[in-house]
Amino acid sequence: MRAPAGSLNDPMVPVPFPVRRSHKETGDVWTLEVEPPPEGFGFLPGQFNMLYVPGVGEVPISISGDPQEPGRLVHTTRAVGKVTQAICRLKKGQAVGIRGPFGRAWPVKEAEGHDVLFLAGGVGLAPLRPAIYHLLNHRERYGDIRILYGVRTPQDILYRRELALWRERSDVYVDITVDSADRQWKGNVGVVTKLIRRLKVDPLQTVAMICGPEIMMRFTVQELYAAGLEDEDIYVTMERNMKCAVGFCGHCQFGPSFICKDGPVFRFDRIAHLFRLREI
Repeated sequence: MRAPAGSLNDPMVPVPFPVRRSHKETGDVWTLEVEPPPEGFGFLPGQFNMLYVPGVGEVPISISGDPQEPGRLVHTTRAVGKVTQAICRLKKGQAVGIRGPFGRAWPVKEAEGHDVLFLAGGVGLAPLRPAIYHLLNHRERYGDIRILYGVRTPQDILYRRELALWRERSDVYVDITVDSADRQWKGNVGVVTKLIRRLKVDPLQTVAMICGPEIMMRFTVQELYAAGLEDEDIYVTMERNMKCAVGFCGHCQFGPSFICKDGPVFRFDRIAHLFRLREI
């Protein structure tokens, strides 16, 4: 599923967007909301933008807001390098350059009529959040909706308020686990794959969408196999090494595919033979 170029005419030229607000999610993760143009900024769940800080550089960041709110453009990122650190330091009124939206989306249309299982690790909840929004906005079109989320510690949980609201709903199942607990944590401890084993999954009815560290996705896929899912039922996002976002530079080549334009969301049968190989 691919969206049109959106509000930006030249895909190679960043357009300055004023920062509306920035807030800290966890110790090193920030959510940045910018002011879109008057006509809004359309995107599909799973697409990404290139964010540019003048004099520092440019990085790909998934759009993490609600697709039904084109008047709000939201990105969540971890401050791990000079560009993302600069993005996380931006204040209200400052500008950030944006190119996008780019890439293929989560299969929210194809998943209609099915149960949907979301599996997120760490900041991987951010790229999945627009798809979750979409399903909740069109709840009658889907079967069971389940969200399984794993983080390192309780302090690393993103979107706490939303997770609590989703947990209160009778039509959504949310389960969270941490690798390492503190004294206040009363929930699950262990890797996110353990949560799959608790569920009764109908392999003929379920579509799984996964985002997290690649090692997490590898083990999650194996657990989904054990539950009876096939490669055609599983979708992963592969956001890495993207530089130009339009398939020119070749930095994100993944076998015969370019992650920026053929992904970042892939149906697993299309990349399974590569995903299992080291150093690709």
